Amino acid sequence: MTDTGAFAELERREWSEPAVAGAYARGFAKASDIVVPHLVSAVEAGPGMEALDLCCGPGNVSAALVEAGARVTGLDFSPAMLDIARAAVPGATFVNGDATQLGFADASFDALTIGFGLPHVPEPPRVLAEARRVLRAGGRIAFSTWCGPEVDGAFGYVFGAIGAHGSPDIALPPGPGANDYADPEIAYPALEAVGFGGFSCDVVASGWQVNDPGVPFEFFRDGTARGGALLRPQPEDHARAIRAAVVQRILDNHGSGPEWTVPMPAVVISARAI
Repeated sequence: MTDTGAFAELERREWSEPAVAGAYARGFAKASDIVVPHLVSAVEAGPGMEALDLCCGPGNVSAALVEAGARVTGLDFSPAMLDIARAAVPGATFVNGDATQLGFADASFDALTIGFGLPHVPEPPRVLAEARRVLRAGGRIAFSTWCGPEVDGAFGYVFGAIGAHGSPDIALPPGPGANDYADPEIAYPALEAVGFGGFSCDVVASGWQVNDPGVPFEFFRDGTARGGALLRPQPEDHARAIRAAVVQRILDNHGSGPEWTVPMPAVVISARAI
């Protein structure tokens, strides 16, 4: 079994940095915000429901759940993210915690969302098992994951450029694949194994509107854990080459500007607790 301890420590370290959390909320989250209504719809959020927003980050999903009328608890391991969420969503309750070991009683919630959180935990199946434990029978789960580099979009542009031009001395520790749970062939069996059924998978055409084709490079460098851990330590010549390659891909695929719609497609998978 792969030792994911170093990966877990990297994730906690990166997301605990106020600069990283703030950069995510200001920039990168413009793409994740587009996915939020799909998560809220998938769990059929409504008045009087008890909803748990795991890996809540800056609270964008929590805010939409509150607006739908749910009573919302948001949980994250990053104090920096929780500071942003509490300021942004005073109508929700936010707690610091571990998504693999939830401090809630069995069958506490009617709905559970995970907005792009599964790639940031060392053992996603444990998170899904805990999600099922705290959901009532018939309750719904929905989680989002960015599509991988096989789908045209910024994720592939940036990580492809890192692979081609990044320093070979800079690498991530072993951990789950960043896009694993966008694949129903991985997600559905993992959900079924812990007591979910009635699966659904939807692709969401998320992305960014930018007036500089290099902005996705900055979004990943400044406002993500995996991307930041790979990009921030790059020697200057490697960083320039990576950014130039991202710019070229965007120009080749999305025209000469002066503004660009850069795709960052996502998958939303949902299921019902049985």
